[in-house]
Amino acid sequence: MTTATVTRELPRQVGLPTGLRNTMTLTWRNLVQIKHNPMELVDLSVQPIMFVLLFAFVFGPAMAGSVEDYLPILIPGIIVQNALFASMTTGVGLNNDVTKGVFDRFRSLPIARSAPLAGRIIADTVKQAWSMFIVMVVGLIIGFRIETSWIKLLPAFGLLLAFSLLFAWVSVFVGLAVDEPEKVQIFGFTIIFPISFLSNAFIPVSDKYPGWIRAIMEHNPVSLLGDAIRGLLIGHKVTDPSVVQPVLAPAIQSLLWGVGIAAVFIPLSMRAFKRKV
Repeated sequence: MTTATVTRELPRQVGLPTGLRNTMTLTWRNLVQIKHNPMELVDLSVQPIMFVLLFAFVFGPAMAGSVEDYLPILIPGIIVQNALFASMTTGVGLNNDVTKGVFDRFRSLPIARSAPLAGRIIADTVKQAWSMFIVMVVGLIIGFRIETSWIKLLPAFGLLLAFSLLFAWVSVFVGLAVDEPEKVQIFGFTIIFPISFLSNAFIPVSDKYPGWIRAIMEHNPVSLLGDAIRGLLIGHKVTDPSVVQPVLAPAIQSLLWGVGIAAVFIPLSMRAFKRKV
């Protein structure tokens, strides 16, 4: 009596509809993981609330004279900063999946090779939207007011999510290049904190700064995003309410920054991804 062994070779490629279903399935898998990792919910919800309250009530009176006068500066800026920090969760999650062997299991399944990566990025974009929503709600509770139109929240959030999606490729590359998730977090703090504080996210650009610092603050993508969000939600410059805050120019410039960042890090990320899977 002989035993026949039948080996089923998994397809190397799948069709577009199947690939999209695979991506949506893994997107949902990454979202429901929050139930099993409560600390991620803390990062997405509690940390933004803490930043808003600390900056508003500790720095607000000193920087603007009152909390109410500081909120038009703070809330758009801290939403941008928080979006950049939230993008680092993509790299942390990818690194966890790679180091724990999850990607090895995905590789043995008849699914699109891009689905694990795409599912992670889409899920983290949803998480970023939640984090932005939390910051906005807290800001409204403590006194921030939308002075233009509530409908402009949609393009404001759309702009932030578009930039975050482009900037997330930095996190993807780091997550695939390092061997521990803690190193992704260290990279995030090392890069994002200087970018955030060398901007107008927390204080207007002033002639009191040295010329080279002022140039960085004015052309920083965080400053450009903050200006675009302020223009959409407030409609005027926070330093001079009689002057209209432009929206289109800083929005386009911030997206060009994002496209440039993605153009550099997408090829690097895909090369690292192919080595891993």
